[in-house]
Amino acid sequence: MINRQLLNPNSIVVVGGSNNLQKPGGKVLKNILDGSFQGDLYVANPKEKEVQGIKSYQDPRDLPEAELAILAIAAKYCPDTVRMLTQEKNTRAFIILSAGFSEESEEGARLEQQVVELVNQVDGALIGPNCIGLLNQNYNGVFTTPIPKLDPRGVDFISGSGATAVFIMESGIPKGLTFSSVYSVGNSAQMGVEEILKHMDEQFDPQTSSRVKLLYIESIDKPQMLLQHAASLIRKGCRIAAVKAGGSEAGSRAASSHTGALSSSEAAVDALFRKAGIVRAQGREELTTLASIFMHPSLQGENIAIITHAGGPAVMLTDALSNNGMQVPPIEGEASRELLEELFPGSSVANPIDFLATGTAEQLGKIIDYCDQRFDHIDGMAVIFGSPGLFPVYGVYDLLDEKMKHSQKPIYPILPSVVNVKEEIDHFISKGRINFPDEVLFGNALSKVYNTPAPADAISDMPPIDTQQIRSLIEATSNGYLAPQKVQQLLDAAGVNRAGEAVVDNPEEAVREAERLGLPVVMKVVGPVHKSDVGGVALHVNDAEKVRSEFNRMIKIKDTTGILIQPMLKGTEIFIGANRENKFGHMVFCGLGGIFIEVLKDVSSALAPVSEKEALEMIRSLRSYGIIQGTRGQEGVDEKAFALTIMRISALVHAAPEIAEMDLNPLLGNPREVVAVDARVRIDKQ
Repeated sequence: MINRQLLNPNSIVVVGGSNNLQKPGGKVLKNILDGSFQGDLYVANPKEKEVQGIKSYQDPRDLPEAELAILAIAAKYCPDTVRMLTQEKNTRAFIILSAGFSEESEEGARLEQQVVELVNQVDGALIGPNCIGLLNQNYNGVFTTPIPKLDPRGVDFISGSGATAVFIMESGIPKGLTFSSVYSVGNSAQMGVEEILKHMDEQFDPQTSSRVKLLYIESIDKPQMLLQHAASLIRKGCRIAAVKAGGSEAGSRAASSHTGALSSSEAAVDALFRKAGIVRAQGREELTTLASIFMHPSLQGENIAIITHAGGPAVMLTDALSNNGMQVPPIEGEASRELLEELFPGSSVANPIDFLATGTAEQLGKIIDYCDQRFDHIDGMAVIFGSPGLFPVYGVYDLLDEKMKHSQKPIYPILPSVVNVKEEIDHFISKGRINFPDEVLFGNALSKVYNTPAPADAISDMPPIDTQQIRSLIEATSNGYLAPQKVQQLLDAAGVNRAGEAVVDNPEEAVREAERLGLPVVMKVVGPVHKSDVGGVALHVNDAEKVRSEFNRMIKIKDTTGILIQPMLKGTEIFIGANRENKFGHMVFCGLGGIFIEVLKDVSSALAPVSEKEALEMIRSLRSYGIIQGTRGQEGVDEKAFALTIMRISALVHAAPEIAEMDLNPLLGNPREVVAVDARVRIDKQ
């Protein structure tokens, strides 16, 4: 648990502090000294009497009491040291820089567990082990550089990797990004990314807390905690971006259903981030670019004016924005003609607004004013201004700074001449500004920010289902695929509209049931997974003789245990599935059904429980959404009924977490109803 002693200690002891600045114990001590820590600072080193001008206690038992201990000693010595400090020196917070714990061996894992137990016994806080430390406005408790500018309005950054934390800071600092705190959690023995974010949520102060959070995550151990507190922080006005690394798979995972094949840890992460409102980055540069966008006022619409004196970057930015659903709309009318009169001949205000390489700071100011005050359809401005190195551009950047102070719309400065006008950019950044040196990276990141939905609303009411009947059915079954009759009962209990059907095992019964259901009918094998691949589906069977002949053919197909008969319905084939993903709970999928799910792989997903708003967003985000709407004279699908069925499947897997995989493929949808035609359910009672 995070405590005051960890965040703002009155005293710190560096155990293993050194005069050698190339060792972690030496560098962390120097960083603390350079940061002008205001409390008492002690060192424990059995070989030194003085370390970097500070008295060294050769026997740690002689130390005064210390609220925080930073350990830079071998792993094997850590448990005894922690025991002594907690029991004799009233130490309640620890940062263990040392490696050699669970990341290395079983013995290391045992040592790590001993340390955690000792810290927990005194309700203490532990960061690490195997980390670079903790950096905040009270002390520089890291053994690395650079030490960024620390600002209460800067970024809170939590990283699962120490080295990556360094590289991300190195990416952000030259852009002008400032930091409020940096946590390197290392092995996350007591606290990981999720626990620290939880603390930030629970202690959030709208007056003093940073509103920008960055996460670098390699393992999500508590997805529900991350979801709850990320969404809560975003609802409080924060913005969060994250890199989740380590999710690729070397090969396809074997799965016995469509949902099993579609589901993966990466899909689950995407669904979790989307539900929480987290913007997902794919690398360090994109992460710090997202953070830089977060440090500007929020964009309220999708229409961007590109103001430039260089044509190429403007074209590339236009492409990046347009390809990601943003708009670079034409600027026309009387106001645009007035603005053009203020610029040099050859300039253009069509958007991009090009005021040429000879354009002046005064002209740039007029363009910004028109975009801010006269062009009502413009929501934000990207200003591209570099230099070939012929003359200083301090005046341009000073004007840009002034306009950013008073503009009602966000202005994003893209200053690409990081060599030619480095001094001018440094001057601009010194004013508290941030630079976006790459226009394409900026355009892609801005689009991600704008297109990431707000956190999903908490679900108060799921669709009514017969939970008692569902539980009775599940408890009476064993692991494996449910028999068709059980699947029917489960869908009925969940309120899922399904086609009438019968399972038969002889031709006479097949004819009788087909006539009862009403010809024409569909006949399908029961048993094989992919029925169409083995010739196990017959459509438009319209007389008794055809029913008999198809039965006799299909019953001979390998692994067939019976024949399913259903009335021949009409509609667009759609798909709903669910899959239990380790730690994350159930994911629910939707898309076009039949063979299209395998060919197009056009599928949307969400973490259960799924609200109506989320279900509709799933449907409308499909590339094939035009087919669901209806196109070229083809009937569409009742979206409300489609969404309600998604919600019912979500409620079903909530009531029956034993469902490991579930396919409704296809369902037939038309403007009047959505009907389940075929379904498979696999139970796994872990």
